[in-house]
Amino acid sequence: MDRYPPIADHGLVGDLQTAALVSSRGVVDWFAAPRFDSPSVFASLLDHDGGGFFRLAPDHPEGTWKQLYYPDTAVVVTRFMSPDGVGEIIDHMPVLPGPTPTDRHTLVRIVRSVRGTVHFGLECRPRFDYARARHELELDSRAAVFRSPVATAHLQGNIPLERDGEDVRGGITLRNGERAAAVFTVCAPGGEAPPPPTIDGLTEDLWSNVDFWQKWVRTSNYRGRWTEMVHRSAITLKLLTYAPTGAPVAAATMGLPEQIGGERNWDYRYTWVRDGSLSVRALLDLGFVEEATHFTRWLGERLQEREGPDDEPLQIMYRVDGDPHLTEEILEHFEGYRGSYPVRAGNGAAGQLQLDIYGEALYALAEGRTMGEQGGYHGWKALSGILDWLAVSWDRPDEGIWETRGGRKDFTYSRVMCWAAFDRGLKLAVEFSRPADTALWTKARDDIFEQVMARGWDDKHQAMVQHYGGDVLDASLLLAPRVGFVFARSPGWLRTLDAMERVLVSDSLVYRYDPEASPDGLRGSEGTFSLCTFLYVDALARAGRLPQARYTFEKMQTYANHVGLFAEEIGPSGEQLGNFPQAFTHLSLIMAATTLDEALDALRP
Repeated sequence: MDRYPPIADHGLVGDLQTAALVSSRGVVDWFAAPRFDSPSVFASLLDHDGGGFFRLAPDHPEGTWKQLYYPDTAVVVTRFMSPDGVGEIIDHMPVLPGPTPTDRHTLVRIVRSVRGTVHFGLECRPRFDYARARHELELDSRAAVFRSPVATAHLQGNIPLERDGEDVRGGITLRNGERAAAVFTVCAPGGEAPPPPTIDGLTEDLWSNVDFWQKWVRTSNYRGRWTEMVHRSAITLKLLTYAPTGAPVAAATMGLPEQIGGERNWDYRYTWVRDGSLSVRALLDLGFVEEATHFTRWLGERLQEREGPDDEPLQIMYRVDGDPHLTEEILEHFEGYRGSYPVRAGNGAAGQLQLDIYGEALYALAEGRTMGEQGGYHGWKALSGILDWLAVSWDRPDEGIWETRGGRKDFTYSRVMCWAAFDRGLKLAVEFSRPADTALWTKARDDIFEQVMARGWDDKHQAMVQHYGGDVLDASLLLAPRVGFVFARSPGWLRTLDAMERVLVSDSLVYRYDPEASPDGLRGSEGTFSLCTFLYVDALARAGRLPQARYTFEKMQTYANHVGLFAEEIGPSGEQLGNFPQAFTHLSLIMAATTLDEALDALRP
């Protein structure tokens, strides 16, 4: 199965409406358009033979490959070094002007010989609609048009091309300082080609893109100890955000496995209320007020629409434009990454009941009060109406934060976040003097607290547990001190931390729970959850265990890939698993870094 690169062997480029992965061998093996959640154009990462790819790389049997980001940008530079010469491939997607959705998206690939002579080979094999739509090729020596019923793609540049069935291949030899380019533009069916590109024009566009990202990063107010990692995470979060609505997707990809050969292969290209809400605090901590504001507006619109399933006010996830209608299908013609089948498109968990989302939503809106995002009269009426509903609806089993498919339970984390919803709602009502049934909300808040203390504690572990009546530990509860449900240094919470360290922590990496001890309806195992590791750092820092927190954080950095990106999980041999890169991991990295910085700074005289 070495036909597939490691999941982590990629950089991410994007235009703030969609994104592509570029491997360290110069292959674009994942690209969906016109949006993150659209069908794929290149997907050889999910099916090597049939998924489609775009390769532009030196043709040389030997050599060393290196990949990096141009500093503080989303421009990926892939370098190749051999006895004959040194070559570079520079990949980027020009950031689209303004917030208007468009069906035209461009991937620019510039190659050059830095030293000596380098021959670059090209193969472009698009496979539209998850490789279900056939296409026809129109070709001249320097331009190709791929026409399908669902999209048209144009390949332009100064690299000579030749037909290979309905695909193209080509190549060019460059000597010291010479440059060439291939520009791939996907658009609606029948869409016209862009103006023919020139090397000088493409170079000017490249530096404009560099300038955009570096100016954006300079607006960060982070001055802590881990600037490079924090800023890379911030850029990644922005790359994963759909600019027209401000909604972040959970990851750029779908179908990448949590266990090689396993069935935990989900589609993460949607906006989870939970992930997006927690990103608000991370963005505000860095000073990115505009991005945080944009998402809270999107969230407020969902609250007012009240289009959740089964009369629920909110759905756990939406499409990036706010559409609540998601279906899940299996792409039976894809073999899956290294044989990890099935490959799912869409996400059937959209209809699950996960009561914790109301806590995260109120957490985001309460954090947003510092930006003046109060939502006005109608926004408050929508919010207070949901809390009135939650006051009589919170005490129910649900599927929980991890979207288990093994039946509903009384998950402790769901109750903790319902408590957070009422806690934040009461504070907002007082701070802004808004009309509210504060007696109802207060009773619900206090009832939840008493229930969790009575039923969410396990005497055997001396710890808070995953669900009532069980003894399984769950790393989601690491958020309890951050939202204020427990005091970070209280004896009961410190005993919970100790229990998690004994059961869930492996060489500083944290499992979310033990699937064998708590069956989740799926076969197989999974790796440690990178989100949970960073939440562990956050909780350790709040508990005053600073040497352990800092060492855990520093060790976690060694699991980042070569350009500072994280997938969802870390496997038994340190490999990255799951969809890539994952927004939740990167926002929790920011949260952990800022909490740890603040705690370490407090030690100074």
